[in-house]
Amino acid sequence: MKVKYNLLHKDANTNARYGTIETNYGTYETPMFMPVGTKATVKALTNRDIKEAKAGIILANTYHLWLRPGEDLIAKAGGLHKFMNFDGPILTDSGGFQVFSLAKNKKKDITEEGVHFKSHIDGQKLFLTPEKSIMIQNKLDSDIAMSFDECPPASASHEYLKNSVERTLRWAKRGKEVHNNPRQSLFGIVQGGAYEDLRKYSAIETVKMDFDGYSIGGVANDGESKEDMYKAIDYSIKYLPEDKVRYLMGIGEPLDLLEGIERGVDLFDCVLSTRIARHGNAFTRSGKINLRNAKYREDFSPLDENCDCYACQNHTKAYIRHLVTTDEILGAELLSIHNTRFLIKMMEEIREAIKKDSFLEYKEKFLEKYNN
Repeated sequence: MKVKYNLLHKDANTNARYGTIETNYGTYETPMFMPVGTKATVKALTNRDIKEAKAGIILANTYHLWLRPGEDLIAKAGGLHKFMNFDGPILTDSGGFQVFSLAKNKKKDITEEGVHFKSHIDGQKLFLTPEKSIMIQNKLDSDIAMSFDECPPASASHEYLKNSVERTLRWAKRGKEVHNNPRQSLFGIVQGGAYEDLRKYSAIETVKMDFDGYSIGGVANDGESKEDMYKAIDYSIKYLPEDKVRYLMGIGEPLDLLEGIERGVDLFDCVLSTRIARHGNAFTRSGKINLRNAKYREDFSPLDENCDCYACQNHTKAYIRHLVTTDEILGAELLSIHNTRFLIKMMEEIREAIKKDSFLEYKEKFLEKYNN
């Protein structure tokens, strides 16, 4: 089935939305944070961990799975869900961001047909087109596929971005024409940097193609300021239909989640929850903490008093610090479990606040404690 978004309530004082998204694997509430399982695994988490974190949709990445193990092998296994043995909804990124961020030596040749680049693994010459990206995703059999887009750097000029937006629109049209998996929804992506005219044009023209959902891209690039990120959301979202889901790509900092939700975003994803865990960091109500800090050596309290995750219910900061400082794998696992659940629990609380028209009050109280 195609995903269906249902807007159930709008916060009285902001553009924050509470709704549901219907998928092949059930109906889930939004706003939602989606853990990232780039290579068909959310790093350090089992499927049981993902379920216990109460995750809804998770992500996998077309670029990485195309290179290893290959879309044909996954199709032979029965698709991504059976390959992973995961019985929840999966969204696949198009591979566009990875092509532009991971290509070996960052050298690539962007043509009208597609992008020539070298594999970040072994330098092999590769060529990815909008059609190829969609056909790979069709074989992966994810529930939501993303259009193939160009991801220009944050420093790109207005002239470059104008041409890039036009190219992304043409690529979106070509990808939509070859998309042929009836179980799979296809989302369009709005680009345009921090330029209001380009965001407006990109959003309007993308919506004309009638995708199943819409994403705001180009907001997680290196060198982009928070101010530009928020501008990009503001300039894009006002032209997206209210009856389709809205997805802000690559964002996972609590502050940015709050800002996105206030502006009307429904879905978010980011590798941050597991990435910072591997460096010994944890999200808490009082801000992000580094367990390598000596002050946690004799701290026998949980990572967060209000968290219901396995790590917080069973272990202390002192123990997790010991694991982290001795390079024990379990340390990264426990922090990944906690950080992922922290963001998902935050979404649960936000949904309740939106239903009560008290989102701004929630945001103010959260940030007051988090920033201090």
